[in-house]
Amino acid sequence: MPAMLRAAFIFIFAALAIAGAEWGKEISGAQYLHYVFKPLTTLAIFFFAWQNKRVISRIYQTAILIGIICSLIGDIFLMLPGTVFRHGFLCGLLSFLLAHVCFLRALISDSRFASKPLAFAGIAALGVINLWILWPGLPTALQIPVVVYVCLLLCMTAQAISRGLLLRSMSGRLAMIGGLCFMLSDTLLAYNRFYSPIAHSPLLILSCYYLALWLIAASVTSSPSE
Repeated sequence: MPAMLRAAFIFIFAALAIAGAEWGKEISGAQYLHYVFKPLTTLAIFFFAWQNKRVISRIYQTAILIGIICSLIGDIFLMLPGTVFRHGFLCGLLSFLLAHVCFLRALISDSRFASKPLAFAGIAALGVINLWILWPGLPTALQIPVVVYVCLLLCMTAQAISRGLLLRSMSGRLAMIGGLCFMLSDTLLAYNRFYSPIAHSPLLILSCYYLALWLIAASVTSSPSE
């Protein structure tokens, strides 16, 4: 399948998933669009990365692919209503934690961990501020899982920035922006859930999330000079 056609499918699937989440409470049956197309979008992004023939390395590609599969599992857990599975959020959190472990594995496969300490310091400061604001709203049972997850997310994002600044390649830039979009998506999700509802949160959260996954998936491609 041509790359442009694959990208079009990803965009259409993502738009339908977002529309279903955004209008699910207002239009009867719209929520089913979300249930169907949320995992389909992530699956389409997986095949986008899997079918790439000119890759940075097989180690990098494999780690990214496993991370996307973990994200797919997390998608399914997070979209399950509490009446169907009350531990969906926690299981989704653990699935995405594993995804970030995989993404981090990819990001250190061709660059030294924390080669740009200032990137880690800046991202850590943002994480501490966000946790300080969100802490009063976190249920006691989720405090430790959330702290562990945030640490992994921050490490992945900081390493993506560090790698991007170090390599100065297209792959590095794509993964760096993808990492930042992932952090933004999760930050919006956390504030919407534990601090105060955000208007049009499905649109904002999922747009950042799918852009993040797509950029990270695209980062498996090596440029002609690499």
